[in-house]
Amino acid sequence: MGQEALEVLSSESAPGVTLEIVQYPALRGSGDLAVAERVFFANQADIRLKHIRARLDKGEIQIEPGALYYMRGQLQLEASTQGVKKGFMRSFLSGETLFQSKIRGTGEVYLDPSFGHFVMFNIDNDALIVDKGAFYCASGGLEVSAVLQRNVSSALFGGEGFFQTIIRGSGAVVLVAPVPLEEMVTYELAAGEKLFVDGNFAFMRTESITFRAEKSAKSLFRSLVSGEGLLQTFEGPGMVWIAPTQGIYDELRTQGLSSHTGGSMGTKVNN
Repeated sequence: MGQEALEVLSSESAPGVTLEIVQYPALRGSGDLAVAERVFFANQADIRLKHIRARLDKGEIQIEPGALYYMRGQLQLEASTQGVKKGFMRSFLSGETLFQSKIRGTGEVYLDPSFGHFVMFNIDNDALIVDKGAFYCASGGLEVSAVLQRNVSSALFGGEGFFQTIIRGSGAVVLVAPVPLEEMVTYELAAGEKLFVDGNFAFMRTESITFRAEKSAKSLFRSLVSGEGLLQTFEGPGMVWIAPTQGIYDELRTQGLSSHTGGSMGTKVNN
C-alpha cells in the first residue's frame, strides 16, 4: 500500500505549511499470531493507526523531539530551545520538553504513528492554554511556552498545577487529545458567563478565559453534604473545550465497565 492510500481525516494550513491527520484504512496483520490477534480486535473496534503529515513549501514546522518518523525533500532539521530561559520554563514547569526540533524547507514530513487521538486548530493572533504534554507540532509562526495560573485557587485546587502550556501567535497546531474530536464539546462564553466542570476533563481554553477552583455550594459544609467538592470554573469571555467522555475512559482503563460510576468524577487536587 502506497502513501496515497492514506485517508486524510482533517487538515489545517499556514503560510508554507499544511498539516494533516492521516490514517491507514486498516492494518493487514502480522506473521506473529499474537500480534495478528491484537490487530484484528483493533480493526474490529475501528481503532486506526494515524500519522501527522506536514507538507512544506519553503515553510517551517516545530515538533516534539523524537516525534519525527521520516521525511523527504529539500529539508533541514535542527534543534531549538526558543531561548534558554523560555525553554527551561517550558520544560520544568509545564511538563513539555526543553528542546524542540524545527524542520525547514520543501517536502513531506511524517511524524510517529499512533493509535491515539490528534486534534488540530488554526490560531489567528491569539493564544490557547492546553493540558500539559498536549503539544505535538505546529507551524513556525507559533510560540510554545509555559503560563502561570492567574490565581491561587486554580493553582492549588484546580487539578492542573501551577503551570500549563500556552501556544501563542498565528498558525496551525496539532495537539494530542484524550478523546476523539467528535467527543469534545466547545463552549463560547460571553463576558461574565461561567462554565462549571466537576472533573479534570477541560482540555483547552483561550487565554481570555479566567480559570479558578470554586466550591460547588455556597459553603464548604453544603459541598460536603451534597457529595460534591471543588469545581473547575471558567469565566468568559472566551472559548473552552471539554472532553466529557475522558473520565469514563479513564475508569474503564483502571476499573472496568460498570453501570453506574458511583457519583461525580470530581476535580482532583494536586498533592
